[in-house]
Amino acid sequence: MALSKIDSEIEQVDQEKYLRQATNYYQALEKPLKYGPVVETLPDLIAALHREFESNYVNIEMVNHLMLSYKSNEREWRKYAKFDRYSYTRNLVDAGNGKFNLLILCWGEGHGSSVHDHADSHCFMKMLKGDLREKRYEYPNRPGRTTARTHHPDGEIDSRELVEIGETPIAVNDVAYINDNLGLHRVENPSHSDTSVSLHLYCPPFDTCSVFQDNLKKSTAKVTFWSKYGVRTKLDEQ
Repeated sequence: MALSKIDSEIEQVDQEKYLRQATNYYQALEKPLKYGPVVETLPDLIAALHREFESNYVNIEMVNHLMLSYKSNEREWRKYAKFDRYSYTRNLVDAGNGKFNLLILCWGEGHGSSVHDHADSHCFMKMLKGDLREKRYEYPNRPGRTTARTHHPDGEIDSRELVEIGETPIAVNDVAYINDNLGLHRVENPSHSDTSVSLHLYCPPFDTCSVFQDNLKKSTAKVTFWSKYGVRTKLDEQ
């Protein structure tokens, strides 16, 4: 194996470890940084994100700022916005050289996700069109997380159902943020007459996540892409 390839793999592992550790303390910016760079186009956003992820020590606050700074322009993202009549779709915009994934999710009228986690990664969600509603839940039995529910002497949490901890509407150009230390969430398009489109950044990227039923039944779901770079994927490529 070439030395450059080994160095590249070590660098990626170090960055991944750093990003996962950062979920222990990062919350979210409410508005762009006062002196942060301005992102005017989607290609500018992608280029700026690539620059941020060149370092092992990614500035998550700056990533958050960049997502907030970009203002939705349908002409720029329309080619990635692929809808399905039966379910929301996940459409890959940029694979981030394996360090992050940038996706556009398209939500038909009334479409919603299951309650899910984010595999110890960061999730930024920016509205491009329409509205979404996010419902958050406590992450059941998560080590180190405080909870108001009763604990058994053996440390298990006494609960048989998901506990909702908040509900937030997300409007155009708003950015929502979540990681597993902040909880689980479910996202849905509350409209039965209008579609919605959102831009998501996941870092590190992940192939599977956990989904939860109301009775706390947990299962593993494979993460797939309905399209990549504006082109519909085949089943064996998802």
